[in-house]
Amino acid sequence: MSTNDIWAVVPIKELDGAKQRLAPLLTPAQRRALIEVMMSEVLEAVTTTNSLAGVMVVTVDPHATALATRLGARIVTDGARDGHTGSVTAALKLLAKEGRAGMLTLPADIPAVTSQEINLVVGAHLPRRPAFTISPAHDHLGSNTVICSPPDVVPLRFGDNSYYPHLDAAQRCGIEPTVIHQPGIAMDIDHPVDLAMFLRLPQSIGTRTRAFLEAEGIPKLLADRGL
Repeated sequence: MSTNDIWAVVPIKELDGAKQRLAPLLTPAQRRALIEVMMSEVLEAVTTTNSLAGVMVVTVDPHATALATRLGARIVTDGARDGHTGSVTAALKLLAKEGRAGMLTLPADIPAVTSQEINLVVGAHLPRRPAFTISPAHDHLGSNTVICSPPDVVPLRFGDNSYYPHLDAAQRCGIEPTVIHQPGIAMDIDHPVDLAMFLRLPQSIGTRTRAFLEAEGIPKLLADRGL
């Protein structure tokens, strides 16, 4: 177990009907397959990160539950249907109640993330408490990875424009946030343009997500749309 006692929290909503904003480009079956492969890459990265004490997956989805269990993650269902913020909040309250030192959270749609990147973010997190570290999305709007020590030290509210509000929230709690940028963590996939950016990212090479997109002919579809 890591001496940091930082637990990762990955919220995963039910997969059917996920990624609606990709509907102009992908069929429902393709969207479902895409989130499955992205989720598997994220969970494999986080469960092989040696700087973490454990991984908690907040979900009620059967496929996500089976995969996370197989990879050794702890499954929590409380808050799983309460959106991203509700899921993370339920998990951090549980970790705080258990006396865990810290919580790291990241989404299931950043398939270029690596365990090395997660280790670097954990390494940048200040050992003193309280502390708050954030690794933003590529557009500096989303909060793609956040670490809080203790887990409930800063009120969290995720969404399309959460990065600067989270910096402000930390400062209101008397904490100077640590910011660290990582290209794989930064590349979340919500819109067709995100797929194009992901495919141009060197970190995407060798991922199963990239192989899936290429097999489905997505690069040509994107090019035809000027993306």
